Amino acid sequence: MENNETKETLQDEIPVAEEPETTEAPAEDAAPEKSAEELLREEVEACKDKHLRLLAEFDNFKKRTAKEREDLYAMSVCDTVEKLLPVKDNLERAVMAVDEAEGTLAEGVKMIVKQLDEVFTSLGVEPIESVGEVFDPELHNAVMHEENPDYGENTIIEELMRGYTCKGKVVRYAMVKVAN
Repeated sequence: MENNETKETLQDEIPVAEEPETTEAPAEDAAPEKSAEELLREEVEACKDKHLRLLAEFDNFKKRTAKEREDLYAMSVCDTVEKLLPVKDNLERAVMAVDEAEGTLAEGVKMIVKQLDEVFTSLGVEPIESVGEVFDPELHNAVMHEENPDYGENTIIEELMRGYTCKGKVVRYAMVKVAN
C-alpha cells in the first residue's frame, strides 16, 4: 500500500498546467478550402504529368536498347571477321603461289577470295591502305625500318600483312616496313 500512497502524494505535488482556452477565429489571410472539382483537376494534371514522364522514359529506354543491340551486333561481326582473316590470308597466299599452269585450281581459289572480299565489304570490313601512306600508329604496326632516300621519312614502303577495319574499329593492324 505504501506505493499507492506515494503515488497519490506525488500527483498532488506536481502542478498541472492548465491549457488556456482558445477561440479560433477564422483568419482572413488563410486560403479558402479547395473545392472537390479543383482537387480533381490537380490530381488529373499530376496524373497527366506522370504519364508523359513515363512515356518519355520508355522512349529513351527503347532508343538505348536499340543502340546497345546495334553495338553488340557490330562487335560480334568484328570478332567473327577477326577470326576469318587468317583464312583469307592463306587463300591469298595460295593464289600468289599457284603456277599459271594450274589454271583451273588457281581460278577457283581466286573466285573464293573475291567472294570473301564481297562478303567482308557487305559487313562493313575495309582494308587499311598502307603502301605509300604516312605511318599512323593507330592503323599500322611497324615491324621493320629501312634507310631509303627514295622515300620520305615515316613513309610505308612495304605491307607485310594487310590490316582491316570493321565499322570504323581496327580489327587487325597492318604490319608494315617503314622508311626512315
